[in-house]
Amino acid sequence: MAPSHDGIAIFPPLAVASGIIFGTVFIHALALITIVHYVRREQQRGRTGVRFWRDVTIVAATVLVALAAHLVEIAGWALAFVLCGEFPDYSAAFYHSAVNYTTLGYGDIIMSASWRLLGPLEAADGSLMFGVSTAMIFAVILRLVQTRYRDSDS
Repeated sequence: MAPSHDGIAIFPPLAVASGIIFGTVFIHALALITIVHYVRREQQRGRTGVRFWRDVTIVAATVLVALAAHLVEIAGWALAFVLCGEFPDYSAAFYHSAVNYTTLGYGDIIMSASWRLLGPLEAADGSLMFGVSTAMIFAVILRLVQTRYRDSDS
């Protein structure tokens, strides 16, 4: 017998998710600004495209800042789950949030019909934020490669 989907709420989860998504965009914008300033400063100091390990350090820093942003965003979603009364403890909420945000989708924990829509909304948010992170990492690597090989184009 198929599970019943009666009573799945739409508007309260959409309102809550909209606020959280705005927050994740803001957090990711802060991460992006941090990386842009860091890479720009390193380039102004002549440290980009010169030494392999220095470039690896710059890419690693970019990845770690992006990962930190994702973890803060997952934590924010988890806090919302707790505040909505879906989880009695934060660790379960964080686990569930991480599964949703990364689109892993184990399905071992299912939220109540009142808040179930938050799962796919968080997955959409996570997908978009991972896209931003990927673009950010790609842009940094592209800048490093262009800096390293700009003299060989002539």
